[in-house]
Amino acid sequence: MTKTFPSLTQGEIIKNDQIMKTFGCSGQGGMRRSLDTNTLVIVSNNVKSLYTNRWDGNTLHYTGMGAIGDQTLGTQNKTLAESHTNGVRVYLFEVFKEREYTFRGEVTLVDKPYKGRQNDNDGNEREVWIFPIKVIDHEWSPSEDLIKNSMKKKEEKARSFSEAELLGLAGQAHSNPSKRAVMDKNVYVRDPYVKELSFKLAAGICQLCDSNAPFHDGKGKPFLESHHIDWLSLGGADVIENVIALCPNCHRKMHIVDNEKDVHKLKSRSKDLLDGLQRRLSPKKNR
Repeated sequence: MTKTFPSLTQGEIIKNDQIMKTFGCSGQGGMRRSLDTNTLVIVSNNVKSLYTNRWDGNTLHYTGMGAIGDQTLGTQNKTLAESHTNGVRVYLFEVFKEREYTFRGEVTLVDKPYKGRQNDNDGNEREVWIFPIKVIDHEWSPSEDLIKNSMKKKEEKARSFSEAELLGLAGQAHSNPSKRAVMDKNVYVRDPYVKELSFKLAAGICQLCDSNAPFHDGKGKPFLESHHIDWLSLGGADVIENVIALCPNCHRKMHIVDNEKDVHKLKSRSKDLLDGLQRRLSPKKNR
């Protein structure tokens, strides 16, 4: 593969101290400015990250800097927003395994930054800046297995969250699901909080046939599968209103038969589950 400044190969895995040495930047944070090399290193952590970054093919919608409160277009966010004109070269790393940084290459803005809404470190909804970027001279993509294995870490963490915490996190899910370009196809990256909340709401019961999960996994969790009522491949959204838990048999049935009455039942059941959750979480009125 082609070598690019600073003599790193796309797809090469390095440690954090090597990033610091190579770019002359800090070893912390997702956006790291270096005046010595006139560069900005940005990190997209697929394993452990507060921020929600979404891929659409080869375009990464990257969430800006600022962990508490509304983000502004100051500091490194301003550097990235003005990178077309300020002469700063921007480089992207991704984390698929803890403490391993995969070099993706130099990136460029492909559209204007825009505002979105996500939770901050304190769990409060706030305004964030999102930057659509692409790798220049794209030569490497992560494998489907690498993507799926990195998401397992977030899914495992999601299991420890309460229904209330999951509802807040699932509320940040994008109506357009994340799609990553892998070789000659796109791989959907599903929101782990939406998926886990669908399991918690089901409480071990298939939401189509109303039977108990057929077995428990090695950790004692009822085995159900997450299903998008309106399929992602047909434009369905990766949001909690469109995701429900089914036994493997019913999940297979929905993808082969997709009976209209079954679809209607699942949409009605999803609404009932969410309404019930909202009632449970609402403060009890004083009698």
